[in-house]
Amino acid sequence: MNCLFDHDVPDELSHFLRQLGHEVCRLRERLPRESPDAEVLTYAASQGLLLVTCNRDDFLELASGQAHAGIIILIRRCSRVAERAALLRLLQRARAEGVGWEHQLRVSGKWVSEAAISL
Repeated sequence: MNCLFDHDVPDELSHFLRQLGHEVCRLRERLPRESPDAEVLTYAASQGLLLVTCNRDDFLELASGQAHAGIIILIRRCSRVAERAALLRLLQRARAEGVGWEHQLRVSGKWVSEAAISL
């Protein structure tokens, strides 16, 4: 899985996914820190990258009107171990189910379609 980690996602999670064989790049390696969220989503889509972010409100709104390669909104947990476990379960389940990430969001353990986002 090829992922783009937003600025607000802990670096530990990118190291963890890399150890498991996933391709992960961090936003700060690709775009200026001040880049607007719409530009971040456009960049991720143009590169075919699954965006991983903790920025729920802004990206939910953007995703309803902008094409993207998929977004995971990471809900912060009480520990990094819990965050790693939740992200790993999500990626494993998506792989097992053959989920195409295009236009998909995952929020708090539930898939959210574009129709549901616009409500």
